[in-house]
Amino acid sequence: MKMPDDFDDRSSLAPTVIMSILAVTAFVAVILVMVLFMNHKPKNSTAANASGQTGSGQVVQEAAPPVLLYPETDELVSGSDLHPDDFDFWDMYPEKTQEPEPTKEPEETEALEEDPSTDGKHTLVQYADGKEEWVLISPYLPKHDYDFTKLVCQSDLMKYYDNGKQVSYAGVDISKFQDYVDFVKVKKAGIDFVMLRVGARGYGTGQLILDEYFHDNIKRATDAGLEVGVYFYSQAISEAEAIEEANMVLTNLGDYAISYPVAYDMELVENDTARTDILTREEKTAIAKAFMDTIAAAGHKTLLYGNKEWLIKEIDMSKLTAYDVWLSQAADIPDYPYKFSMWQYSYEGSVDGITGYVDMNISFVNFSEK
Repeated sequence: MKMPDDFDDRSSLAPTVIMSILAVTAFVAVILVMVLFMNHKPKNSTAANASGQTGSGQVVQEAAPPVLLYPETDELVSGSDLHPDDFDFWDMYPEKTQEPEPTKEPEETEALEEDPSTDGKHTLVQYADGKEEWVLISPYLPKHDYDFTKLVCQSDLMKYYDNGKQVSYAGVDISKFQDYVDFVKVKKAGIDFVMLRVGARGYGTGQLILDEYFHDNIKRATDAGLEVGVYFYSQAISEAEAIEEANMVLTNLGDYAISYPVAYDMELVENDTARTDILTREEKTAIAKAFMDTIAAAGHKTLLYGNKEWLIKEIDMSKLTAYDVWLSQAADIPDYPYKFSMWQYSYEGSVDGITGYVDMNISFVNFSEK
């Protein structure tokens, strides 16, 4: 056999090799073209997004484009005459300012403004049962104009001075309860006037009673040179009874010349029931007026006696302004706001010529000259 001879025909081998090289080259070129085509395929291709694969069969996860939540201002105004500063709209609204809170006064000041004890518009009334009440001062009733810094106590007697001159008068009120009184000694003790009880009406029986010392007292007080006034303790429950009481006073005065007033005294009875407890404020006012009108008609000066509670709460002083007031209030300085002419300032005074305690009085008016 002859081996080299089988490979000796070169004319038939060369075309076969060339064709094979060309075929491989063409195949590689096709692959490269396909790869390039796939790499340059639009990203929004529906087919690519649906399959998620390349021509080579590999899964390609494409990154999602970034979402611009706040686009650049330049893009918003692109192609227009607006400038980015034109979108600064905060200046379109007025700046909100906080309203200042109203100034609040301190709580202590508010308390003082509401306190009736300091507002100057109320006066304190102390009742017989111990209760207290701040009562509004009436703007319609005449007020007193006393300056109590001018009030002094000398030799146990209250005196009132004006420009260094004494303009007041010292007095006591006397009834049978003082027993025998040496009015000469009373006069020497510095007393200017006495108020003598004429009588009374029983608060239970309603009976009229003459003070058993009255006639002796009025005679000896007048002889001692004292100015004399009188009073009657009333328990009238009608105007008719008040007039009856007034006529009793006039009858017993007789021919005695008195220079001080006739006083009407109706009081609350403590610790017992009185016939006057049934009366209304209006009825008490009318009864007091009936008594004093009767006295005034006879030519005598009149006084309305009462403590602060009585004068403010028990009668209507707006109907009795024509009469002088005799205030009963045991105190260093009276706080009754309305006008009064005489003040009973102590129930436990001591005066030479009088045994035991006696009520002390000061008159701001010289009734002997009124």
